[in-house]
Amino acid sequence: MSFFSTVVPVIMRQENYSLESIGLLQLIKLPWVLKFLWAPLVDANAKSLAGYKRWIYGSEIFYALVVFTIGFLSLQTDFSLVVILMLVAVVASATQDIATDAFAILILQKKERGYGNSMQSAGGFAGNLVGSGLLLMVFYYLGWQMLLACLGLFVLMALIPLRLYRRQPVTTVNAGKKVRMADLWSFIRVPKMVQWLLVIFMFSSGLVGIMAMLKPWLVDLGYTTPQIGLMVGIHGTLAAMLAALIAGFVVKRIGYYRSMYAFLGLSLAAGFYFWHISAIDQPGSTAITTAILILWAAYGTSMVAVYTAAMDRVRPGLEGTDFTLQIVVTHLSGLLVSVFSGKLADVLGYRSLFGIQTMMTLLAIILLIVFSAAIKPVEQQRNE
Repeated sequence: MSFFSTVVPVIMRQENYSLESIGLLQLIKLPWVLKFLWAPLVDANAKSLAGYKRWIYGSEIFYALVVFTIGFLSLQTDFSLVVILMLVAVVASATQDIATDAFAILILQKKERGYGNSMQSAGGFAGNLVGSGLLLMVFYYLGWQMLLACLGLFVLMALIPLRLYRRQPVTTVNAGKKVRMADLWSFIRVPKMVQWLLVIFMFSSGLVGIMAMLKPWLVDLGYTTPQIGLMVGIHGTLAAMLAALIAGFVVKRIGYYRSMYAFLGLSLAAGFYFWHISAIDQPGSTAITTAILILWAAYGTSMVAVYTAAMDRVRPGLEGTDFTLQIVVTHLSGLLVSVFSGKLADVLGYRSLFGIQTMMTLLAIILLIVFSAAIKPVEQQRNE
């Protein structure tokens, strides 16, 4: 995903493609927003834990084959076909993601889910580093075909841990279940579920808007592309990776409900700090780097908390459907906030945008308090 959405636009610009064509390429992310539509199909056809394994193997191998195929095409002469195949590849990747999430929910005990999600989040950020950094260097030195070959090999390497995995505490998960699109609607009708979905819709919204406008702000401050790449792409991503790993231990120790307050506090600090330094005409590089580290650390921890809590809200036999639907809500929130943040920054300026984003984080904290009964784990509610 990182390669398709960040490296390919760079290559396209070098080949003199229009900005409109490059912008349209972002539509390949659409399957990750729509994947909840075929999640019931994955659940219904995975009659056991081994069934989810087969979905992962099948979609990942197909994904790799499509990537290898793209390597034999040219962006100059086969652009439309390349984009279509990229879209097909992302559909396969999104399908694998549905099955992998369900598989993880089934094999992880509740006490392990904080650790599991911290590793998953940190691994995602590591993938961003590889996809947007290492593979760009591979293209520069070895060319398009070798680049896609390396990408395909990365995809296949992800199957090695699955092949080595042996512990299978769950043998049958939904034998005989039929595909029902009504399962999506019935999940929303679960008591207190709407309140929970509203909370996760708002949870990272204050961060996403700042992240969307961070690079344009740095450009306007006079920073060069290599400097921005180092500050955001390297320092920021590494901060998110480390914070995500630490978040797993925090969730394990105090639970995801209390962790959500702590992580939202970090998000609030990030927003306030950006609002504070944006009042200065030319903030120092140390202040900006500090703000970026806090911002990305807050984002990394937020993902762990939301993902762990989402795992606690799936119904037996519908693990892939229910988890995917919740995560899609966060993707949709990020998409909408990113779009409107550009308009707000253009009309009101960066400092007003950062102030509004900070208020959105504060609203998320208020919702967390008001809807606490919908968010606390069932066991904790019983104890209270």
